[in-house]
Amino acid sequence: MQERELTIEGRNAVIEAMRAGTPIDKLFILDGCQDGPMSTIRREAKKRDIYVKYVSKDRLDQMSTTGKHQGVIAYGASYEYSTVEDIMARARERNEDPFIILLDGIEDPHNLGAIIRTANQAGAHGVIIPKDRAVGLTAAVARASAGAISFTPVARVTNIGQCIEDLKKEGLWFACADMDGDVMYNCNLTGPIGLVIGSEGDGVGRLVKSKCDYVASIPMKGDIDSLNASVAAGILAYEIVRQRMAAKLLKK
Repeated sequence: MQERELTIEGRNAVIEAMRAGTPIDKLFILDGCQDGPMSTIRREAKKRDIYVKYVSKDRLDQMSTTGKHQGVIAYGASYEYSTVEDIMARARERNEDPFIILLDGIEDPHNLGAIIRTANQAGAHGVIIPKDRAVGLTAAVARASAGAISFTPVARVTNIGQCIEDLKKEGLWFACADMDGDVMYNCNLTGPIGLVIGSEGDGVGRLVKSKCDYVASIPMKGDIDSLNASVAAGILAYEIVRQRMAAKLLKK
């Protein structure tokens, strides 16, 4: 992947970038602005399924680095996204059961970067994130991944729940992390699997959780009732690694 730090300000610049196919994560638009160029920007964003957030002029002024935002600022991905099919193809090329990490609303770039790093080290074939209400592949994510972002495919989808349904048709089973689930050692995490990690504050959403085959918990003995999202992802990812290694030994 090639790093591409993108912050685009100004109406014409944003319109031209979208029409040129420049990958854009999010658009911040001045709330209440309804003129012609802004209507064009909203129309182009809708066609490309780009997340749009309406904010105040003060907020745009704070975000602007040029002072010439003209009511719109676009943030682009620092790295190009892969596709879910790319991730599945990676598993086929390696002749391995798919192992995918799906993130339901991770907003902290350091958590996303750390999870991508763990995915790479644990042998996961890729990471899937949602387009909305989640951090994208920013420069901060790239730094936190310690280089793993260049080797680990990250796909972005409109709906994590629908993605799970589609991947079930490809033979994957799904386990999500939740402190009210079965202890992870008692869950069968071998075979083609997707590991679902929830957001920092709310965990895995109710609808996404209902689509998972297992709800796995991490045994905890301390005085607080939760772990950092990237730490939980690491623990569960390596439980999957442990179970896969044990199953492989049993076959010999």
